[in-house]
Amino acid sequence: MLTPRQERILTKVVEEYLHSGQPVPSRTVAADPDLDCGPSTVRNELALLEEYGLLDHPHVSAGRVPTDAGHRYVVDRMLSAGQRLPASQRRLDLTLMRREIDEAMRATTETLSQMTNLLAVVSAPPLDAATIRHVEVLELQPRAVLVVIITSTGNVSKMLATFERDVDPGLVAWAGEYLNERLRGMGLGARMLAARLADPCLSPTELAFLRRVAPAFGGLSEETEDILYLDGTARLLQAGQIEDVSRVNEVIDLLERRVALLRMLRTALAEPGIYVRIGHENELPAMHSLAVVATGYGMPRRKLGAVSVIGPVRMDYAGAIATVREAAHELSRFVEDAYAEN
Repeated sequence: MLTPRQERILTKVVEEYLHSGQPVPSRTVAADPDLDCGPSTVRNELALLEEYGLLDHPHVSAGRVPTDAGHRYVVDRMLSAGQRLPASQRRLDLTLMRREIDEAMRATTETLSQMTNLLAVVSAPPLDAATIRHVEVLELQPRAVLVVIITSTGNVSKMLATFERDVDPGLVAWAGEYLNERLRGMGLGARMLAARLADPCLSPTELAFLRRVAPAFGGLSEETEDILYLDGTARLLQAGQIEDVSRVNEVIDLLERRVALLRMLRTALAEPGIYVRIGHENELPAMHSLAVVATGYGMPRRKLGAVSVIGPVRMDYAGAIATVREAAHELSRFVEDAYAEN
């Protein structure tokens, strides 16, 4: 158990370290008006706290930094004392944080299937619909640099780049600022992405560094295929839904491969309104006993994916159309916020 003075000194070190990120010298601690002791006493107490494992002394001439145990001690005292924590300066909106793109797609598909009692199929936005939100360039070791890319959907991509010689920390800091300035807001599949990394006005050293980290951005657009979310397959296969029983295996194969479903939904995206295909209007033989109701969703001037239901020809078309239209409207609102540049 620490004395009140030691607790105050430890708290002061933690507070100063959190503020500056630098070792805290004893003179800074001694200047605290709440301490009724001189610099020599402060130094002795700091030494004791270091012996207790609550502080560390990275260099002989440097100040102290709190250890994990030091942080834990201060936090535990804060919670046990029941002190009132400062109010947040801004209101925290958790709407998008609680529901990322993947969760939204799954929730939409499940709800759509339940409401219509049909097979629901939703295509997620392709990867190249997202944009670069932030880039971090971090020096892990003198010859190793980590590039971290955060997209507008919250996805994180990283790449470790190694060098033959020690990397100048100033060059690393410059690269982070430069990449954010040049690439923030650009689409992951944009053709100009690579060109933005090669500015003829840069020095040979800067260009060489950017060439080494460029693969981190090239890999972002390798997989731009749509992702499909399905729910309600059992509803589609239940007795009576597929009139031509001989087509059941073809339907199952269609659902397993999904390539044909993606092609069909891309066709739906070309329709200005609701896409409806009934029975033999469908190009695929496996769909000749089924009907499709679909429509696109996305940004005001760009569709990013499609919402659809598949069921028997004897479906409630009015209900299916209304439900699909409403689901697309809600998804459009969601992705418009999620893909907006911060």
